Amino acid sequence: MDKKIGFIGCGNMGSAMVSGILSSGICTAERLTASAQTQASLDRIAHDFGIRTTPDNRKVTRNSDIVFLAVKPHLYKSVIKEIRDDVDEDRLIVAIAAGISHSRLDDCFGKPVKIIRAMPNTPATVSEAMSALSPNKLVTKEELQTVVTVFESFGKAEIVPESLMDTVTGVSGSSPAYVYLFIEAMADAAVADGMPRAQAYKFAAQAVYGAAKMVLETGKHPGALKDAVCSPGGTTIAAVAKLEEAGLRNAVISAQRCCVEKSKKMGKPRKNQ
Repeated sequence: MDKKIGFIGCGNMGSAMVSGILSSGICTAERLTASAQTQASLDRIAHDFGIRTTPDNRKVTRNSDIVFLAVKPHLYKSVIKEIRDDVDEDRLIVAIAAGISHSRLDDCFGKPVKIIRAMPNTPATVSEAMSALSPNKLVTKEELQTVVTVFESFGKAEIVPESLMDTVTGVSGSSPAYVYLFIEAMADAAVADGMPRAQAYKFAAQAVYGAAKMVLETGKHPGALKDAVCSPGGTTIAAVAKLEEAGLRNAVISAQRCCVEKSKKMGKPRKNQ
């Protein structure tokens, strides 16, 4: 790829994406630039990835064709105010933040800007991200495809309408945390039954990974795959019955919808803004 890519902010999510981009070989370290608020963060980024770093967000913007805004949602207004004079009609902004709508971004920039809202997740670090992209009307098909290619370099990517971006936050953006809780709980149970901790994590994580891969590669309904494991009167159906008794499905649905509602609230302008 001949595009220069910049990251304003390179914390957990930004670092995961940079790691995935470099691992895929789609872009060389010389064509990547990142900014951060502290010298300690800049030193970490340079050490971990070998890319160019700067404390100057405007320098990242001026030196990049595609600029990823990978800062916390509450920093968006101040960061955009800082860089907007350097964002011209040729630059493409990729906004990575829950709840920040196209209309709010337009208000912050105060002028027509090519923007793609994006919601990846941290498995980008191991090239297994699930990302959603929602462009505004100024983004061309070619530009959108370029960004899709970037995101597909560290996982899978889908184009979705903006109305689904909060849903994406719940089902993929935040959900790795739910899965980590599940794996930790499975491992804790194994440890309670005598398995060494490191081995327990390996067994639990591989079971989750394999089950997810079966859903993706077989195309079968998760319920059908579950039924295939549950022999009459067997151990698995006993465990499933206990999970149903404890309300696993309701807990997951409720938690995920809570996440979505939080994302929606984050998207509403505060009264003092």
